[in-house]
Amino acid sequence: MESTGTPAPRRNSLSREMALRTAVALADEAGTGVPSMRGLAERLGVEAASLYHHFRNKDMILDGMVDLVFAEIELPADDVDWRAAMRRRAVSMRGALVRHPWAIRLMDSRMNPGHATLRHHNAVIGRLRSGGFSIAGAAHAVSVLDSYIYGFTLQELSLPFKSSVDLEDVAGSILKQMPRDEFPHLTEMITDRALKSGYAYTEEFDIGLDLILDGLQRQRESWL
Repeated sequence: MESTGTPAPRRNSLSREMALRTAVALADEAGTGVPSMRGLAERLGVEAASLYHHFRNKDMILDGMVDLVFAEIELPADDVDWRAAMRRRAVSMRGALVRHPWAIRLMDSRMNPGHATLRHHNAVIGRLRSGGFSIAGAAHAVSVLDSYIYGFTLQELSLPFKSSVDLEDVAGSILKQMPRDEFPHLTEMITDRALKSGYAYTEEFDIGLDLILDGLQRQRESWL
């Protein structure tokens, strides 16, 4: 005799990757940090206890989330000049940090880095070494490049404008309220730079990056 009852609902199949990608999505939405275990479980449609089958604690979730962000960053290619490889990696890294603003304070804080994180750092160091940097020089290069990328992106995310139009509004408002005679250099910067047609603050990233790469190229052979 065939059963005519309603089939029992299927249990939600939870995977580690699904949980981590959902955690990243929740953090992106909030923009400020990592979701609670309860909030993550609710979004996944499971009991909070189910998460502990994959993660012993919240730190493991943080490790996995950071690893997913590192996996988005372009690895330095072996078939291009080291400088071009570092430039492409820097641009890609800034893009990932802008997409995931919560990640900046976590990227280099993990004591148990995942495979993508380790692969990323290994590839960066390896490309610098093959480009003629000593191990000390590679350490200097990684430090200054990452400090610049993180610092610029943090400042960019903190600015009170997101586009050239927004910048014009903010700069124009400041200019109207500011005594120009008292602050002539700031006035000149706003009128001749910030309010210049077509100016985009993001251009400053490329200019600063070129300055750093120029300096690294000059110093590369002097670091033993």
